Amino acid sequence: MHVPHIRVPLVLVPALFLAGFIFFVTVAAVLLITRPTGQAAPQPLTFDHSVHVQIAGLDCSFCHRTASLGATAGYPDVQQCMFCHQVIAQVSRAPQQYQSDLQRVRDAWTQQQPIDWARIHRVPDHVHFVHASHIRAGVDCATCHGDVGNKAGQVVQVRSLLMGDCVSCHRERGAPTECVTCHY
Repeated sequence: MHVPHIRVPLVLVPALFLAGFIFFVTVAAVLLITRPTGQAAPQPLTFDHSVHVQIAGLDCSFCHRTASLGATAGYPDVQQCMFCHQVIAQVSRAPQQYQSDLQRVRDAWTQQQPIDWARIHRVPDHVHFVHASHIRAGVDCATCHGDVGNKAGQVVQVRSLLMGDCVSCHRERGAPTECVTCHY
């Protein structure tokens, strides 16, 4: 039995490549660059937000000073950590589990070296998330970051931070949903 030879029109080859590229950019690449919710990024030090929030009474903006001013919340530099920890080291003893990490902070301060924190919450590069506008709108940090102040241990991403998640939140709060709000 003879099987007929099927001819594929030449125009289908680039169309299939284009469709594959569009799929990769809109779905696969986003999944590759975003961290799944609930997975912790390895960090250079143990940092327990609950100790700083519940015991020290610090607000998010005390350490993440650029959140209300610009696009990123930023990480505190070693100088800012030592602003408190120079005094705290003299007044009280930190729990044993944190002693080695506190020493590493002091060593980084002495050597004038940064602590290279791993980013936890990530949106795709083509998205422009501005912390300052969300803070001005009264959005609590816990909305996107979870209740890190009452959770001991490593911070994890608690929301997908993909477009559908953000658009749903904007709709619930009556915030703009035009494309140029986040993509410009």
